[in-house]
Amino acid sequence: MDRLEAMAMLVSAVEEGSLSAAARKLRIPVTTLTRNVNDLEALVGTKLLVRSTRKLRLTEAGSGYVESAKQILEQVDEQQRRAAGEFTAPRGELVVTTPVQVARLRVLPVIDQFLALYPEIRIRLLQSDRNVDLIDSHADVAVRVGRLRDSSLVATRVGSLRVVTVASKELLRRQGEPASPEGLRSYPCVVFDSPNLSPWRFRNRDTGEISTIAEVPRLLVSSPDAAVDAAIDSIGATVVLEHDADAAIKAGKLTYILQEYEVEPIPVHIVHLTRNNMPLKLRRFIDFAVPGLREALAEFGRVPPIEQRPPAA
Repeated sequence: MDRLEAMAMLVSAVEEGSLSAAARKLRIPVTTLTRNVNDLEALVGTKLLVRSTRKLRLTEAGSGYVESAKQILEQVDEQQRRAAGEFTAPRGELVVTTPVQVARLRVLPVIDQFLALYPEIRIRLLQSDRNVDLIDSHADVAVRVGRLRDSSLVATRVGSLRVVTVASKELLRRQGEPASPEGLRSYPCVVFDSPNLSPWRFRNRDTGEISTIAEVPRLLVSSPDAAVDAAIDSIGATVVLEHDADAAIKAGKLTYILQEYEVEPIPVHIVHLTRNNMPLKLRRFIDFAVPGLREALAEFGRVPPIEQRPPAA
């Protein structure tokens, strides 16, 4: 038995929630994984896992052992990367995690330019609208939209994104324009179900008062693209991040409403784990991506003066 390999199998089993799921991820037979975990328990001299047909759980001894195993595996990985030259030259794989739409619209162009400059660096992009844990996902760096909650991360602000309410001119012609957020309670709405946007929040720019609208969606969607498309089709008004609706607004397919009730723009950060010795690939990426994303986001964080428009006919 290779002890480090067995540790990696144990950690994978815990992270995946079952031996079979870990075996599929590692592309090995379940019997091989089970045998290695059993051998590891025999070597340690205690039970680490309690298995059932559907799931597994760690024993008290197993909880401590897995945490130590993670640290050991991370140290071994770092030494291997150091030996491969990642700390003396920008090379190797870089794992970046970012929200799906932000990746497509803002991060990918920056990555494309970065890869052109550093041919010995490979990037694996993890796109998810939930905040992926950097340690569990073995990610090097993340782009986060929203207020940061994990104080253990090193964060650099790269911009912000306005939260805007938009509707088509045809919908405004049919329904009229709501005079205040309260008017949305009886207005056809398309809701993008997102932690940063649900429920809909509004702020009176004169008083600073925050109100929350428990909207009843005519259509509930799981992506900003779908919300924008439905709004263009006049199904309802919607609340999205400005850059999601930017092309439709510039094309005249959607228009802003309730601008005087916009909340403060949502911050965008690049975050990474605190490390005493940062691989050059990560340092080079941060040095390149911070100004690149600041430029890409520059036009989407400024709240413009209230636009005076005549009421819809």
